[in-house]
Amino acid sequence: MINEKTSYRSGPVLVSFFNQLGFHDSYGQGFPSRWYYTDGQLARINGTPELDKCIKLIFNPAEFVGRIDKLKDCLEEFNEYLAFDGWVVEVKNTGVEIHRTLGPDIESKLRGQSGPQITLSESDFLKVEIEEIDIEQLCVEESLKSVLETRMSEMKVCFKAKAYLSVIFMAGSMLEGILLSLANRFPRAFNQSSAAPKYREGRVKQFPDWTLNDLITVAYSVGILREDVAKFSHVLRDFRNYIHPYQQLSENFYPDENTAKICMQVMKGALQQIMQYTGQHS
Repeated sequence: MINEKTSYRSGPVLVSFFNQLGFHDSYGQGFPSRWYYTDGQLARINGTPELDKCIKLIFNPAEFVGRIDKLKDCLEEFNEYLAFDGWVVEVKNTGVEIHRTLGPDIESKLRGQSGPQITLSESDFLKVEIEEIDIEQLCVEESLKSVLETRMSEMKVCFKAKAYLSVIFMAGSMLEGILLSLANRFPRAFNQSSAAPKYREGRVKQFPDWTLNDLITVAYSVGILREDVAKFSHVLRDFRNYIHPYQQLSENFYPDENTAKICMQVMKGALQQIMQYTGQHS
C-alpha cells in the first residue's frame, strides 16, 4: 500500500514519508531496496501511536484528488485484512478514522461461508450460566495443568483486588496456552482448516508462530469454539493487546469490572466448549 498501490513512492519520497512519523533519515548512497526500507520502518513503529498516523497518512483523501475510486479500492482491500482483527479504516468528510468493530460474522468469512450475524450482546453473554471447569479434567499436558491452575487462582485474586487489567492479561494468556495445546493434540484439524495462517510462500505456519487471533479463528472453524465464545474471545484478544503501554495510552483504555467479567466469562465458556469437543474426539 505504501510503496505502490496508494501511490508510487520512490526512495526519496519514502524517506520523506517516514520522516513525518518521527524518523530523521536521509536518502543517499547505500539506500536499501524500497521494500526492505519500508518493511524495517513499519517494524519500528508497530505497536506505537505512529502506526495509526502512518495509516492515516496513507489514506489521506487529499492525496487522492481526481482519483477517489482508487482510494475506495485501496481501502476495501486493506479493510479485508483488518476485518479479521476487528478493525476498520474509514474516510469521513476529509479525515481518516480507525476504529474497532465486531462487524459481520468474521469467523464464517474466514471459512469462506456466509454465516448468521452474531447478535448476542455483552449483557446477554454475561447472563449465560456456565459451570466452573476443573482444570484437572482438561485434556492438556499434565505439566501445563499446574500452570493453568495457578493462573486461574491468580486471575480470581486479581478480580477481587479490582486489578482488572491483570485479569484480562491472565485470561488471554490462559486461552492462548490452552488453544495451542489443542492445536498440538489435533494438528491435522488445525493445519487443514481454511483459516490456518500461512507464511508468504503459502505454507501453513508452525504452531509457535500462530497468534491468539489465529488460534481463536481456527478453533471456531473446526468446531471447538461456538459462535458466542468465539465472538467474545476476539474481544478478549483485543483487550489483551493493551499489554503494550503505548497501545493503552493511544486509546485511553482503562478496563472496568464489567470488562473483566466478560473476559472471565470467555475463559469459562471456552473451557466448557473445549471439554465437550475433546470428550467427543478423544
